[in-house]
Amino acid sequence: MTAVLLSRIIGLIIFALIGFFTGKPIHNYLATVWSQSAMFNPVITVIVTVVLFGLIGFIITPYISVKPVQALRRVFSKSEPQILISGIVGLIVGLVIAGLLSYPFSLLPKPVGQILPFFGVVLFGYLGALLFTLKNEEFSNFFKGVRSRKSSPAEIERKILVDTSTIIDGRIADIAKTGFLGGSLVVPRFVLNELQYVSDSADSLRRQRGRRGIDVLAELQADPSIPVTISDVDVDGVKEVDDRLVVLARQMQCPILTNDYNLNRVAEIQGVRVLNVNDLANAVKVVILPGESFRIRVIQEGKEFNQGVGYMDDGTMVVIENGQRYRDQEINVTVTKILQTSAGRMIFAKPD
Repeated sequence: MTAVLLSRIIGLIIFALIGFFTGKPIHNYLATVWSQSAMFNPVITVIVTVVLFGLIGFIITPYISVKPVQALRRVFSKSEPQILISGIVGLIVGLVIAGLLSYPFSLLPKPVGQILPFFGVVLFGYLGALLFTLKNEEFSNFFKGVRSRKSSPAEIERKILVDTSTIIDGRIADIAKTGFLGGSLVVPRFVLNELQYVSDSADSLRRQRGRRGIDVLAELQADPSIPVTISDVDVDGVKEVDDRLVVLARQMQCPILTNDYNLNRVAEIQGVRVLNVNDLANAVKVVILPGESFRIRVIQEGKEFNQGVGYMDDGTMVVIENGQRYRDQEINVTVTKILQTSAGRMIFAKPD
């Protein structure tokens, strides 16, 4: 038996009892104001009131008992603890203001002086909770600014949201061990669910990548020097994982760690800071300028006519003009152009 059905049965019984005890007074009242009601038997009036009140209780009881509780439960489960605390603080502030104004309101003439204090409590409590919830980020920034002036930088914990692509990539484990991230890694539950979905894919390559990501996450959690948190905080009304990450990053005011180029661009457009693993990898690569020469082995043909392709030790692709005839040979090349993006770096060269 569901909670809604149980509440309907309880409401039916309670309202039917109310109808039973109020049936006779209702009949007497009708007899005084309507002369034709004298032809009705009091028993019939009681039966009618019991049926009507019971029907009303059966219909409305879930909406005044179970459904509000379920709605609050859904809101609380999807809301950030910081937002809930802000709402509670706002409610308390609103009730304090209403309490201070209740005495002046009570001095007004009746019945306004009797009704207005009650409405003031409801109104100011609601407005306080609403204001603190909607302006949560502004109040948070204000208190963080006050705290930052009193606290040392080491006391302020930095949180970093982790994307699925970064976990699957695997380089995050080595980066985190170096200590360059300087904060705790937060993996939302929906990112973990997407990682599990990839690991259960019918495609063998995707399944292998997903399982590798799970192993990387387990490795991060096993290292005591790397703080990793699995967060149940979610975003209501947003389905796509990337969109949920961006909205969550704006709410938590923290950067996103990813190597997804599209997520990188979307997050930057919306003012969210992004830590791109590819950008970090490009930053620590050996710097080569146009005009410099180095040796490289041509391992395959290029897309264009007579091109050759080789790879440096750090994985950088080198496209060699007229290099097809040097396939499977190690030659000296001179850099002509360098193309560098968030997706990676590509070097164009020609044989010496």
